[in-house]
Amino acid sequence: MSLAQADRALGYRPQRTLPLRVEALRQLRRRRTLVIFAVLFAMPFLVLAALQLGGARQGTDRTTFIALATASGPNFAATMLFMGTGFLLVIPMALFCGDTVAAEAGWSSLRYLLAAPVPRGRLLARKLAIGLLFSSAAIVLLPLVGLGLGTLVYGWGDLRLPTGGALPAEQVLPRLAIAVAFIVLSELVVGSLAFYLSTAVDNPLGAVGGAVFIAIITGVLDAITALGSLREWLPAHWQYAWADALQPQLEVGGMIQGVSLSVSYGLILLALAFRGFARKDIVS
Repeated sequence: MSLAQADRALGYRPQRTLPLRVEALRQLRRRRTLVIFAVLFAMPFLVLAALQLGGARQGTDRTTFIALATASGPNFAATMLFMGTGFLLVIPMALFCGDTVAAEAGWSSLRYLLAAPVPRGRLLARKLAIGLLFSSAAIVLLPLVGLGLGTLVYGWGDLRLPTGGALPAEQVLPRLAIAVAFIVLSELVVGSLAFYLSTAVDNPLGAVGGAVFIAIITGVLDAITALGSLREWLPAHWQYAWADALQPQLEVGGMIQGVSLSVSYGLILLALAFRGFARKDIVS
């Protein structure tokens, strides 16, 4: 028996520490998890109430998804995606990925997890996996509830498009699935940034707020047309490319560019997170 084996605690297996199920249950029981899911679940009901109170506006120029929200259930779901893109759906990705490690440090429990001992790389991998899982579920929840509620109130039918024409009802579900999948992947850069900040600071508010703030700044920069083609290097430039999935003729060019940019930035930020945390002196 080697010296390393002799020094190892009896029964200790690094690969068995911090199971995903345990981490998922810990995160699921947290109040912020329940709050963010409740908000996203309630949002379609609030929008529906606003539409009902406002009434149908006749003679308006229906050139946006919001103006076509009452056309059918799929239109209402597309409206929820349109309203959530850019800010509302950024929040769960930043929250679940940015709060996970920094919160442990803020509670002074991070050092005890590592003393268990949970290998640092495994700790980050587990927390990142659960953060992305909960973020994805939250993003899917908004259009899913919107689709169900919209179909119940406005019926099932073709998806009418702001540009004219319509997407046949039988093609709606797979196209909406593509649109939602794109949004999840395009928000990876926000989640990766929040996760990196979470490993660098001990304040979860700083990690989450920093990621949201930078996401807002990139959106503001994308609105500056004077930047020209430089805007294509901003993840926010492609955030509405999911609408291409809802066209009668599926277009994927913009979505591929958006996902490629988001994943590339995300991998760099995650590499920095793992590298920095491996060398960090944990005192919290």
